[in-house]
Amino acid sequence: MRDKIVAGNWKMNGTLEEGQKLTSEIVNMIKDERVNDVKVVLSPPFIHLAGVKKLIGDVNHLFVAGQNCSDKDSGAFTGETSAKMLASFGIQYVIIGHSERREYFNETNLQLSEKVKQALANGLIPIFCCGEPLDIREENTHEDYVKSQLTESLFDLEAEDFKKLVIAYEPIWAIGTGKTASSDQAQEMHAAIRDHIAHKYGQELADDISILYGGSCKPDNAKELFAKSDVDGGLIGGASLKSRDFMDIIKSF
Repeated sequence: MRDKIVAGNWKMNGTLEEGQKLTSEIVNMIKDERVNDVKVVLSPPFIHLAGVKKLIGDVNHLFVAGQNCSDKDSGAFTGETSAKMLASFGIQYVIIGHSERREYFNETNLQLSEKVKQALANGLIPIFCCGEPLDIREENTHEDYVKSQLTESLFDLEAEDFKKLVIAYEPIWAIGTGKTASSDQAQEMHAAIRDHIAHKYGQELADDISILYGGSCKPDNAKELFAKSDVDGGLIGGASLKSRDFMDIIKSF
């Protein structure tokens, strides 16, 4: 069976005190409410990583992710953080290719390919993001667009490495725009992604890859989304900053 995963991407939010409070609340809720069949990943800003890791301790099914990593191993790259550095902290996951990184920092598919390789080389699990903006969706070329993202960034990996990945699909047009993606639209794209992987690596491997949904998943729509056969969890933005909302999403499984 594929892993069920709910990852909380805090983005650039939270002071030190706020991050500690949020983490403590989530840790206590997970202990009290006994959610044992879902992997929960917290992805705070880099300054919180050490504190979050310490607060989590050895709580089962609770992990930490970096929000990004460099495509370089080390060197004179001021402001960057390498996969090797994250691994030395005991971080288990790293988000790569988030739509905001692609848009605001002009990250290319080729650059993201290098980031994925850096992550894998250092024992991190990449959560690789893909998804289409509004104009691509309206042109009805969204499947080809997302498939190209996967092909150009990931399809030079050997199967042994590819199967370590987690994929997150983000319908960028449905994030903060007032437009919404239905659960059927999510399922359609997740199925298309899995089929594309199957054509390259075989159905068995494709069936083992967890594909998360990253389009404004909230407590009131999570259960419907997670009920879809190819939706294996969520990459949660704003709702991950409220411990009760985040926990209710986790429990939607």
